[in-house]
Amino acid sequence: MQDEKIQLSTNKYAAVAPAEVRQLIREGTITGQTSGMCEGYAQANLISLPKKYTYDFLLFAMRNPKACPILEVLEAGEVLIREVANGADIRRDIPKYRVFENGVLTGEYTDVKKYWRDDLVSFLIGCSFSFEEELLKAGIPVRHIEMGCNVPMYLTNINCKKAGIFSGSMVVSMRPIPYELVTKAVLVTGEMPKVHGAPVHIGDPKAIGIEDINKPDFGDSVEIRDGEIPVFWPCGVTPQAVVMNSKPDFCITHSPGHMFITDVKNVRLKY
Repeated sequence: MQDEKIQLSTNKYAAVAPAEVRQLIREGTITGQTSGMCEGYAQANLISLPKKYTYDFLLFAMRNPKACPILEVLEAGEVLIREVANGADIRRDIPKYRVFENGVLTGEYTDVKKYWRDDLVSFLIGCSFSFEEELLKAGIPVRHIEMGCNVPMYLTNINCKKAGIFSGSMVVSMRPIPYELVTKAVLVTGEMPKVHGAPVHIGDPKAIGIEDINKPDFGDSVEIRDGEIPVFWPCGVTPQAVVMNSKPDFCITHSPGHMFITDVKNVRLKY
């Protein structure tokens, strides 16, 4: 079993426990993207909004569950996570955060304690990094893990369902999959709807508004080899695109690819 774990990912933190990795993040030792870390454990996106926007965003997430599957919600001002990682600090345990004001990105930080407000309500949203171990176990390659980089993410022309002040388009993540393994990839990820589930598009990127697949809006470009087809999954960066479109006066998020690593086993997020 240990040999299998080594084969799944070459990330130096693949076999390290989530609590240990979060401590290294809090200390500033880890500041990079988290794909391939803590194999077997789910990762999560973050969006923290003033309480006045809570109902609108919760409704937005309910109307767009593939892009925004909620794993936990913290009450206004609450900073310690209860359910998915007991006692973790939402302000310090993510490698890189983003702060938005009126929909404009004003900075990226490794710690947001000084920007924290008592009226912030935090939403932890499922992340597609969580199903990558299942893809690898099924013999399906995950190119950005092979390359040691971030997953490519793109703005699309797929409209989300509006709720209150929140509206905008879906962001997707892309993984090139060998043609003969596409059906298996759909089935494997479809079993995990709490971390985005099955793809929303397979094939021609222009069909969903992506003009150049080699120029992602977030993350890094990856190699697409002969015999492979780009497969696109809903992405938890969607709320950031929606924030830029809807312009709430203040917001804190994770930086794309720099996720919160939970204590929840991926197998618990299957049907």
